[in-house]
Amino acid sequence: MTDRPTGAATRSLPLTLFVMAATVEIVAVAAGITWLQWIAKPLLAPLLIGHLLQHRKPDLVVVALGFATLGDVALLVPGEVAFLIGMGFFLGAQICLIVAFLKRARPRPVPVAVFALLWVPANVVLGDELGALRVPVLLYSLALTSMAAAAAGVNRLVAAGGVLFLISDLLIGLDAAGTTVPGHGVLVMGTYAAALALITVGWLRPRA
Repeated sequence: MTDRPTGAATRSLPLTLFVMAATVEIVAVAAGITWLQWIAKPLLAPLLIGHLLQHRKPDLVVVALGFATLGDVALLVPGEVAFLIGMGFFLGAQICLIVAFLKRARPRPVPVAVFALLWVPANVVLGDELGALRVPVLLYSLALTSMAAAAAGVNRLVAAGGVLFLISDLLIGLDAAGTTVPGHGVLVMGTYAAALALITVGWLRPRA
């Protein structure tokens, strides 16, 4: 088992199954088929864990994907309590990713500045609309933007994954604040699934 696999790291049965599960999940979201979402969504992160474990030993990215699995299941349950529980699990995922990324590479000053400038106005604009969710979203969004900034120092794939993760959760935040963009569900799942895949595949590549 190696920590620095070659191009073979982009080809595996778990990764192929992930693409299939992500496709099914996005179609289920678009069609509003809840029972199919309960089948497909909880498979996403575990399949990526399987892909990672084929190529390297367990690490904090694997733990982050474990938290993401729990968060995905929690967010399938309607209601504010389940939303907060899911956010808590994803907070754990973001913290694990931050630590993992910082162990590999120092964050770059420009992305850190850009994400900081995005975080402040986004929370100012959305804060009043979030009500009781304002403080939890404030804390989670800080971890999320920190993860995206840290991801920029790893390599291009991980950096792109961090940005897509940020976009996906920003769409969720907009919806919680009462602003829903057209195709919201499909956009959230599409960017989220792509984010997880890019972070996973990129994590198996050297810094670049």
